[in-house]
Amino acid sequence: MSDERADLAQFLGVLNTEYFVLQGASNASISESSSRSSLYLVTLSSALVSLGFVSGASPGLFLPFAAAALTTVFVLGWFTIARLIDTAIENIRALRGMARIRRYYAGVHPEAPAFFETTGDDASDAYAMLGMRSSRRWVVGTMASMVGAVNAVVGGSGVAIFIGAMGAGTPVSIVVGVIVGALLFAMSAALQIQRFKRAFP
Repeated sequence: MSDERADLAQFLGVLNTEYFVLQGASNASISESSSRSSLYLVTLSSALVSLGFVSGASPGLFLPFAAAALTTVFVLGWFTIARLIDTAIENIRALRGMARIRRYYAGVHPEAPAFFETTGDDASDAYAMLGMRSSRRWVVGTMASMVGAVNAVVGGSGVAIFIGAMGAGTPVSIVVGVIVGALLFAMSAALQIQRFKRAFP
């Protein structure tokens, strides 16, 4: 009997260690997501300030500078979106592992279930830890979606600027820019859904 207790104590020690490892991995993924999102937004802000200075000081250089600046920000945005999706997947995997361990803890003692809320499903428990439901609607609330929305505006605005510079009227430029922006956001959302489906079939 003492051997069984020793084995259980050792097993609980291993589970505690694994839980903290998963918690560290989750925190690291969130920290990286925040850093990458901030880097993108700071780069975008700097580019917009630079565009403002160039448009006032050298109007003739505005289009070439805008082409270089907006293209750089747009490409950085897609790199950021791709990595944010990866870190979100890493976070969900860590949370699923934590949910499994918490479900085991809930069965260790008759009074334990009162302290551990669990649905019995790893995915549902992981999304519950994030305050989200396990459905497609959660995509709207991720950092990748936030950057995807901003990057879609960057892409749509860039297209509108250059169409306007080619002689198209303002209404046409705006309509085309809005359509392009909507398509870009839809593409980033579709990529996110596809990657999550592949990671969690």
